[in-house]
Amino acid sequence: MDVWHHNFRLSTIMGPFTFTIFVLFLTTIFAKPFDKFESESAKPKESTCGYTSCHPTKPDVLNIHLVPHTHDDVGWLKTLDQYYYGSRTSTQRAGVQYILDSVIDELMKDPIRRFVYVESAFFDLWWSEQTDQRRHHVKRLVAEGRLEFAGGAWSMNDEASTHYQSILDQFTWGLRMLNDTFGECGRPKTGWQIDPFGHSREMTNLWALSGFDGLLLGRIDFQDKKKRLNSKDAEMIWRGSDDIGKPSDLFTGILFNNYAPPPGFCFDVLCNDDPIIDNVKSTEYNVDKMVQKFVDYAQNQASAYRTNNIIMTMGEDFFYQDASMWYKNLDKLIKHVNEKEPKVNVMYSTPSCYIKALYDSQQKWSTKQDDFFPYASDEHSYWTGYYTSRPTIKYYERKGNNFLQVCKQLYALTNLNEKDKVDLNMLRKAMGVMQHHDAVTGTEKQHVAQDYARMLNEGIQDCLITTKEALNKLMAENPDGKDKISTNDQRDNIKVSYIPMKLCQLNITECDITENSKQFVITVYNPLAHVITDYVRLPVSGTSYIVKNSEGNGITIQVMPISSQLLQQLPFRKSNATNELVFAADNIPPLGYKAFYIQEDNSHEKIFVDKTMPFVSNSQTKPLFKFSGTTKDEPTNDEDSIGNEFIKINIDKSSGLIENIIVTENGKSTTFPLTQQLLYYRGMNAASNATFNRPSGAYIFRPNTSEVVSIGKPENKIVKGPLVEELHQHFSNWSSQVIKVYKDQMYVEFEWLVGPIPIEDKVGKEVISRFTTDFKTENSFYTDSNGRQLIKRILNKRPTWDVQLDEPVAGNYYPITSMISIRDNSSQRELYVITDRAQGGTSLKDGQVDIMVHRRLLWDDYFGVGEALNETENGVGLVARGTHYLLISDSKKRVESRQIALQKLLQPAVFVSSADNLTFDAWNKNRNEFSGLHTELPGNVHILTLEPWKDHSILLRLEHFLTKTDDPDDLSKQAIVNLRILFSGIKIISYRETSLTANQWIEDFQRLDWQTADKMVDNFNDVYDGTYQAVNGSTTGDRDFPDKDKYSFFNSLSDNARNKLQDYLNLSFPDSSLNHVKSTIKRSVGDDDFLVYLQPMEIKTLIIKAEFSD
Repeated sequence: MDVWHHNFRLSTIMGPFTFTIFVLFLTTIFAKPFDKFESESAKPKESTCGYTSCHPTKPDVLNIHLVPHTHDDVGWLKTLDQYYYGSRTSTQRAGVQYILDSVIDELMKDPIRRFVYVESAFFDLWWSEQTDQRRHHVKRLVAEGRLEFAGGAWSMNDEASTHYQSILDQFTWGLRMLNDTFGECGRPKTGWQIDPFGHSREMTNLWALSGFDGLLLGRIDFQDKKKRLNSKDAEMIWRGSDDIGKPSDLFTGILFNNYAPPPGFCFDVLCNDDPIIDNVKSTEYNVDKMVQKFVDYAQNQASAYRTNNIIMTMGEDFFYQDASMWYKNLDKLIKHVNEKEPKVNVMYSTPSCYIKALYDSQQKWSTKQDDFFPYASDEHSYWTGYYTSRPTIKYYERKGNNFLQVCKQLYALTNLNEKDKVDLNMLRKAMGVMQHHDAVTGTEKQHVAQDYARMLNEGIQDCLITTKEALNKLMAENPDGKDKISTNDQRDNIKVSYIPMKLCQLNITECDITENSKQFVITVYNPLAHVITDYVRLPVSGTSYIVKNSEGNGITIQVMPISSQLLQQLPFRKSNATNELVFAADNIPPLGYKAFYIQEDNSHEKIFVDKTMPFVSNSQTKPLFKFSGTTKDEPTNDEDSIGNEFIKINIDKSSGLIENIIVTENGKSTTFPLTQQLLYYRGMNAASNATFNRPSGAYIFRPNTSEVVSIGKPENKIVKGPLVEELHQHFSNWSSQVIKVYKDQMYVEFEWLVGPIPIEDKVGKEVISRFTTDFKTENSFYTDSNGRQLIKRILNKRPTWDVQLDEPVAGNYYPITSMISIRDNSSQRELYVITDRAQGGTSLKDGQVDIMVHRRLLWDDYFGVGEALNETENGVGLVARGTHYLLISDSKKRVESRQIALQKLLQPAVFVSSADNLTFDAWNKNRNEFSGLHTELPGNVHILTLEPWKDHSILLRLEHFLTKTDDPDDLSKQAIVNLRILFSGIKIISYRETSLTANQWIEDFQRLDWQTADKMVDNFNDVYDGTYQAVNGSTTGDRDFPDKDKYSFFNSLSDNARNKLQDYLNLSFPDSSLNHVKSTIKRSVGDDDFLVYLQPMEIKTLIIKAEFSD
């Protein structure tokens, strides 16, 4: 810090004695510990965890790191509880409680032994059942580095279907549990992603910024792996973000044998390999043979790696239920190999000890800047089907994240009681489980998928209790001093006017209150840090309604017919509503809500809305985004088009499909040829697990031909009104869609409805939505990485090797977490399609975008799940409904696509309340509008996390969500947030920055600094042209991140220490240099210290102490 940089000059000016007093004074203040926000377990004085616990390696021999481990899925063939308790053994013999019991017993017997554990969800459940004595033993094992945690998240998450917000949440929750339980020794240093089916670039960025030193992977494409092993490039430095640069670099290693032990050395009760028999008198004696076999395998493995250290994974799925079998044989293996082979050093090890040994070798490593998608295990097995498998559970997971953020924010903003955390924690845990690589992926058995849905539903219902408490607390705190209404209840000494609230199943257009009540209340909560306007759609039985805001003003409404096809395709829908009430909830405050009072209006006759203008009340709405231009209230007159003042979609009369789209910006209109239709691939059918006969299944996408099948020519109906114009398309009795253009929006909504997919012809089908333009895209397209950065893809190419594709369709599919785009460099235009859930997509021809929306298949693909992906509901095939958002914009300014994606990720929560016994005047005595922020944040900043933490503190994550190239002239620059004036009703007293996952103070943040054999390019997307290799040139590695100096430890001083320091700063010094030091310190403790600076794509995690206003 600047103060210490001036020490020499201070000593010269002040003299030795005065300088000594000055230093002692500052030391006294700075040495005082920060008021602890975390209840950390004290680390035993004799702790030797971390790298100091590693067994020593030898310089001139082959060091073989044996890593005992178990891979415990939090659901796959059995549910989480079935796996933990060991039930349903006929399906799989697996019981996690027995694994942990057995391993702990064996580790206690010998301090030489090691074990690594990963899944915090299971460990937390096991820990809750242990005695104090048992817990003491485990803490000792962790403190001595004998039991190590790797990864440490609630589950081992998938990397294709998961959003970065949910990934961060489940890591934060798992790592917090480890930190609370074991302190620093419980903090993992190594990522351990041994089973996910491909690996994302953004995930690497998150690993690095969370403080991990390295990452070990199990699965990468079989061609890529072969090349890397042959060239000794299976270990590398992987850059997670070009925007972040070197701080996002992460050592990454590819395991030699996935995560299984060497052939012949599986000593588990579930295995059939022989034990090591070292009784020389026994006829079964096999030490010499086993030693030779082991050494031969080790030397073969070592030939594919660069150093004299190799790792052997001694474990597999749910191994170590009888750990004594393993350790007895591993003890013998280590003993006899070391005795008989002087050039080999076998030892118990852990992932972190292996990575530290590689670091100590001072090797220079190759680099990587793309990702490991798609994953193929053989030439006909591309694991790209799971990007879309079980589309409804993927949607449910996304909505679960949406509501979790709402729940956490409302809890934090209202400072609820600790008892409400129980309800919040249920959803935290459920969402952590949902990130698992056999959960959101859709690769689990059917009954397990149903159990995931059960957990998620229970978590949402529990969190609904929290949100209702918070909203009612806010509504009762009427700033105008109006009398309270309804029933008064005493909660935390605050008089609450309690309004019952519920969430309706609006995804299937079903809500008993809006359908059956003559008057009801809608409370719309906005979880974003920006003012938004959003269109609310509610199923209703009537045809005419009056919607009022808290000022008593009427709001423009539109009553629309529910698509007739939706009514037919959802026979299980428990609703008689045939219409939807549409209105704009305008200017919803950031982190706040607006409430609306709605009454059925019987004064108007029933109006049919087929190609007519529905009933309209007499006020106007405000735009969702602010654009230049005038707002028109009249629908378009053309019967073969729909649109608004910015967008017009023309329909071809002969085909019934979209013909083109006209985009108007700044008074200039441009026509883009565009078609869109629903199509399907026929899935490969085969009753064989042979590579050539591999069928399409839960994991694998393998069409039996590259040709798609048309579902049919659509029957169209156009419905228009002042708020939205719609094209209803009926393709078949199992596929339809509604294309919507809302007033003032710059994008088009494609709401698709698919299912039950017919299988009477005994052929599975995989349905896609195809958008076709005349864009010249040069075989390239872009998909997002976990909802953040976009990565360039080139048809039939891979960035780091010459791929041979025997599956030209499946081999070009990539995961889409939130968006896919194509660019026409000649016109500087881009087309984005934003999704409402994880899906798979591609561009097989120039100007074309394909997104898979639904799959129904008849064969298992022989990768373990043992079931065909043939989902049913109420005795028929599953029906899925979703939305794609299409935007065409200037390629030099991509802000709109980021904003839309963010708003669709975190949509407003719509709470519904009956008002049959509540008049408007009585309702309006509550506070019906609230904002949790003093003002909205800058247009490039997002509140990624706001949640209650520990000891009445708050966890806050601020994110700059644009890249350096999204808007280089404006918003892709540094952003500043003033914490002093951020929240309304919350005064921030002090804050302290942490690592990304909030389990390490930023001043303690240190990672291994790896050397590379070549430099990274500045921007991978700019360089990759289908022949990319890492090149020498300028590097983005000189960015200093995290910037510790910018956040000095003055902000972490206690109030008393701050006051003492401020008194000292009131002194004057004759020398200008010393006054410079004084001003530097003043900036650190003054208002400037509450300014948070964010560079593009940067996330900062802060733990805040705050005071809440009454």
